Amino acid sequence: MAARRLLRPSLYAAAATVAGGGILYATYRPRDIPGSESASVPPPTYGAGGVFRPPHFPYIKNRDEQITDLRRSSGQNARGALGGFFNRGDDAQAVTSEKDEPYDLLVIGGGATGTGVALDAATRGLRVAVVERDDFSSGTSSKSTKLVHGGVRYLEKAVFELDYNQYKLVREALRERRYFLDTAPHLSQSLPIMIPVDKWWKAPYFWAGTKAYDLLAGSQNVESSYFLTKSRALDAFPMLKKENLFGALVYYDGAHNDSRMNVSLAMTAAMYGASVVNHLEVTGLEKDASGKLNGARVKDLIPEKNGESGHEFTIRAKGIINATGPFTDSIRKLDDQEVKEIVAPSSGVHVILPGYFSPSDMGLIDPSTSDGRVIFFLPWQGNTIAGTTDAPTNITQNPIAGEEEINWILKEIQNYLSPEINVRRGDVLAAWSGIRPLVRDPNAHNTEGLVRNHLITTSPSGLLTISGGKWTTYRQMAEETVDEAISSFKLTSAPLKDPPRVSGTDIVDSSASLDGTCQTHGVKLVGAHGYSKTLFINLIQHFGIETEVAKHLTAAYGDRAWTVAALCSPTEERFPVRGKRISALYPFVDGEVRYAVRHEYAETAVDVIARRTRLAFLNAQAALEALPSIIDLMGAELGWSSNRKSQEWRDTLQYLASMGLPKGKLNLSREEVESGHVGKYEDEEYGLYARHDNPGETLASDSKFQSGHNPTIGKDSIVNR
Repeated sequence: MAARRLLRPSLYAAAATVAGGGILYATYRPRDIPGSESASVPPPTYGAGGVFRPPHFPYIKNRDEQITDLRRSSGQNARGALGGFFNRGDDAQAVTSEKDEPYDLLVIGGGATGTGVALDAATRGLRVAVVERDDFSSGTSSKSTKLVHGGVRYLEKAVFELDYNQYKLVREALRERRYFLDTAPHLSQSLPIMIPVDKWWKAPYFWAGTKAYDLLAGSQNVESSYFLTKSRALDAFPMLKKENLFGALVYYDGAHNDSRMNVSLAMTAAMYGASVVNHLEVTGLEKDASGKLNGARVKDLIPEKNGESGHEFTIRAKGIINATGPFTDSIRKLDDQEVKEIVAPSSGVHVILPGYFSPSDMGLIDPSTSDGRVIFFLPWQGNTIAGTTDAPTNITQNPIAGEEEINWILKEIQNYLSPEINVRRGDVLAAWSGIRPLVRDPNAHNTEGLVRNHLITTSPSGLLTISGGKWTTYRQMAEETVDEAISSFKLTSAPLKDPPRVSGTDIVDSSASLDGTCQTHGVKLVGAHGYSKTLFINLIQHFGIETEVAKHLTAAYGDRAWTVAALCSPTEERFPVRGKRISALYPFVDGEVRYAVRHEYAETAVDVIARRTRLAFLNAQAALEALPSIIDLMGAELGWSSNRKSQEWRDTLQYLASMGLPKGKLNLSREEVESGHVGKYEDEEYGLYARHDNPGETLASDSKFQSGHNPTIGKDSIVNR
């Protein structure tokens, strides 16, 4: 009897120990953190005789070659269509080949979804083309919050509203988050995000929520969430307001460079055989005798910029996919003028502040703003990004952030920052508005209900439309779209017999079998194979570039940083040896402009200043100051005339207006910018600093009184009698 009494507590204690140990192991077990592994391909080395062996990356067709392939799909001889230069005699005949056949798929739209669809289809052995009216990521895909996340607030809604669809959305996004981080480790990374806690009783609530978020991610979780005491929270995020701060919960999501991710998707798709062309506008859809879509009329917009007439031609395809985001309905109406609109556009404004407003390695989320919305405050590219708003809007190509939305964001930021830190309107370096294409299901009885996730529909004539969704789930959206296209258009996928060596070596992705099924969860993007967190050291040691520049290049281009660095001009200085900055404030260099033109289809100054580099998004005025050198570098590469350079100047200033460039600077000439007039015109920023005071213990502009005058002693004071 006594033994039995002793045995029961012992069993309870053992069970508690096992359970506690299990929880501790689940929390602190070693994790495969994305980006921490060694590169799949080691950095280049020196061979026999001390000869350096640089990487030899596969060739990607240039834009003209891609357009030639598009023309051939219509059955016309592209050489003859482009003029006598290509002809080899009056009786020259086109050589019939697979390239003269219609494409399996034509994707309209070069954003995240469109290029994701192109990559998925190409890696399944389908012939695919993707065309974009503007540039890759020129719309919503470049104007995101820069997060790769499951959506912790969606999980809260799923629990409290008992919404299974919300739960599925979060779980899918958490899985896709891991694929995202693994396939592009140079462009994306994990980011701890802090949730400040102002009341003690909220701590268990947020702790349970973040742990549920971890649990839902399962083995694909990034890192475990944890609680910070008040002192630890202030140490991690010194800018926080101390008053009413009990502590903080920290959970992990991902962050990324959105437009560079989009461009990398496009270039990877091109490497796998897709025909990828930007600045090519769809002007009409073609149908056969039975009313089924079989192609599209397109117009090349680049010749018009050079004072020439735009070239129009037809692309033939067995299936057409509409992936145009906010412009979805405009393409649907090319198919059927009477179709009901499904896009409910919503404006999301973000502002960029200097990097000193946030730690470089910790973000923050305010889950309860003054009007109930959520706001993020995150480090990004050396600056701080804050947003977003959510309001109905009209669809325009380059929407402008309104002052009301900007001021709302600044006001909300001030609420959780220390009172000693003043967030001023003049601190805003850039501000933009992105249009989120929320969609209504046209087949639903309740037409007011918005689809929380993405939506795939097919019109009677065969236009397959993919709309909605978010950046994190682009790959899943693409997979489902290609699955539907194969079924609807009766296509046959096939294994890739000779896949490209994306890494520039004989190494092939072991996680992507390319057997004709969807393998994009394992297909590494351009630049990923040779990337590691120490790659920047190899660049410094070989090219003699600045440390900040080397880190930037490896994070933006991965192993292609070897090519970018080689394209940098020598400085003719002791150090750095190569790489001339296009802006003194940021680590963007001249080699990036050359690389963008030669290897990433950059055709305009805006392509470079906004989407190949991110200068326009980081600092609108710095982008304006860098514009002359960018135009000259691109002009040298592309052979621009003086008229074309002037046109680029005007077009880019118009674009910078949508990035928050002060109105008073929108009419500056190139000569005025080159002579330093950008900083001489009064705006929100101009009066914030003592610009012209001579050195002194007290700067003259800091005092309203004349030098030597004591404002506390008047001329009638008794001490002066």
